[in-house]
Amino acid sequence: MNSKVRNIRTELLSDNWYTLNKITFEYLGNNGKWQTQKRESYDRGNGAAILLYNQEKNTIILTRQFRMPSYLNGHKDGMSIEVCAGLLDGDEPEVCIKKEAEEEVGYRVSNVHRVLQAYMSPGAVTEIVFMFIAEYSDQMKVSEGGGLAEEHENIEVLEISFQEALTMVETGEILDAKTILLVQYAQIQKLLKI
Repeated sequence: MNSKVRNIRTELLSDNWYTLNKITFEYLGNNGKWQTQKRESYDRGNGAAILLYNQEKNTIILTRQFRMPSYLNGHKDGMSIEVCAGLLDGDEPEVCIKKEAEEEVGYRVSNVHRVLQAYMSPGAVTEIVFMFIAEYSDQMKVSEGGGLAEEHENIEVLEISFQEALTMVETGEILDAKTILLVQYAQIQKLLKI
């Protein structure tokens, strides 16, 4: 562990949706002195995300859904365009993302490839997102998607051209970090045509 951290104390602030803790600890500063610091840490578990792409059509599958936190922070209507994603809820990342792809966007994919993992907001949230890509075809479509009613998901499925997705990242229409990372990964790896 980190020898510059000691005396960690955790106080539960909320476990209403996920877990919000207040963490008090001592940190050894660059000046050689121990400093008491306080931080809040939100634990919602780890997640997985996937970019589904079709090389023949030069398209990708995205979702559009309402996100209250971004709405509260000034996003015009709170509607966020994102790759398919979900929390692991005890599953392995590969199992989770296959299940999420079928529930959210209606495609049953079998060959998923993990390409990276990242902390999305390491200053406040414990979550690691495991990111995948997979090719999809029309034959893999098993439903209209849209998410699970019992989870109050109201997901619109979007099939858009790769060029349109790149433009949406440039113009700020896509603001979700995991989506930006995966779209740029596809661009760097030349998975689709620009």
